[in-house]
Amino acid sequence: MTSTKDPITLLFTILRLTEERIIPLTRAGVSSGSKLFGAAILSRSSLKPLTVSTNNERESPLLHGEINCIQQYFALPPASFPEQEQEEEEGYRIPTKDTIFFATHEPCSLCLSGITWAGFNEFYYLFTYEDSRDLFAIPYDIEILEEVFRVKAPGDTEELLKARPLYNRRNKFFVGRSLIELLEEAALSAEETDKWKKEIERVKGLYNGLSETYQEGKRGGVESASVWK
Repeated sequence: MTSTKDPITLLFTILRLTEERIIPLTRAGVSSGSKLFGAAILSRSSLKPLTVSTNNERESPLLHGEINCIQQYFALPPASFPEQEQEEEEGYRIPTKDTIFFATHEPCSLCLSGITWAGFNEFYYLFTYEDSRDLFAIPYDIEILEEVFRVKAPGDTEELLKARPLYNRRNKFFVGRSLIELLEEAALSAEETDKWKKEIERVKGLYNGLSETYQEGKRGGVESASVWK
């Protein structure tokens, strides 16, 4: 369950896709009351984007960026010859085992389930749960996993319970990694690693203005179907 492309090629592609395609969609979404979470599905072999989407909670509380992306992907007609690279274009759907899933923010419990049930076995994310909580004042990804899914075993102390991972990032269904972990796989020199870390931080910084727009809308009472804002 690893990409056929080298880590840096994949990292570069995802960062460029985020800046050029996902962020413009997200900018329009947050202006209308949706959260700033986006997603994309790429061909594993060519890394061409097959579907790019963003959160649409103004319409439904279930249309998180990842779920919206999956819904749009499965509305596409299947490619006639999915093994041929020329068929791997937007407007066609290939088997999910032949794709890579990208979420701008680490997927919540709803989106983890959607990714799993749809058959995506490899995904990456730019922001962690802690980033969503601390940078964007959206703590619900962590809180729902803790309150609904984290069950105290006999003999567990509160410290042991809190130290337990919120989910298995490597399991029989998928492998999930942050872009920083993807960078670490490349085993670059310290200088090259630092260069790419700065590029990741630059792209992350593009979300600052989007977050401000979303928070202003929330304070101003912009309508949204979401209960947890």
